[in-house]
Amino acid sequence: MPSDPFTHLDPDQQVKVLPRHLAGPGPLDLTTVWPFPKDWVVRQADDGAAFASSPCLRLFTTLAPDPDQPRKGTWTVTAHSAPFGPATWQVTFDATTPAELLHDFHTELTDLYLQDSSQDHLFQDHTPPHEAYALLLARGWGHEVKTDGTQLFRDPQSLGVVRHRYATPSTDTPLWSASGGHPGEPYWRARFTRGTPTTLVAAFTASLVSTEPASRAVKDIPLPTRHQLYVAATTPAQQTSVSTPLPASPPRPGPGRTR
Repeated sequence: MPSDPFTHLDPDQQVKVLPRHLAGPGPLDLTTVWPFPKDWVVRQADDGAAFASSPCLRLFTTLAPDPDQPRKGTWTVTAHSAPFGPATWQVTFDATTPAELLHDFHTELTDLYLQDSSQDHLFQDHTPPHEAYALLLARGWGHEVKTDGTQLFRDPQSLGVVRHRYATPSTDTPLWSASGGHPGEPYWRARFTRGTPTTLVAAFTASLVSTEPASRAVKDIPLPTRHQLYVAATTPAQQTSVSTPLPASPPRPGPGRTR
């Protein structure tokens, strides 16, 4: 088993680590996770529960915290083709999902919403599925095609998984799903129902394998997978006590979108 890179660091030490999907959720900052325009309604209760809606009343997002559960609650995005009509698609994330992944997903959601007035990309997205997994393959994730109409993408340690149901007729199962942590008991999960724009899935998977490190306090990094993390940087006071920083990487390409 690889050594724990945090053994000699103070629990309150801030570090930047990779890969993102094993870094833990990070601090909850609602304005960071939800970068919505000012005309959106955003409300948060004293218990941490939060709600946001678009002015057109077709997009609703919620945070339902549950501190007594292992994954601490759920983030949910629901889209309606008509205000107050039935849901057209829905995305859910465990509250333990890394904040950087949530931010990048909601940033793309906001971008799609702002460009949606004439083209309706929220409900008629023509982005091909490979846009959502091409970057996984480019980053060295494995690929397995199964006979049940699904394909799996796994990181080299099999601690990150993306599943795509490309030929499954059931509408009750998510078309895309992802998880981070040990496969039998992942630390976080994400689910995208049928109808979810592939552009949004692509934004999430691009963030999943981004080479931009996640900033965490040592005490907040999950114990089960911390030996699989790489320390990219620390604060200056501790800079010499850790491994050599990772080499600079080119900026990640954004997810493709067919307009």
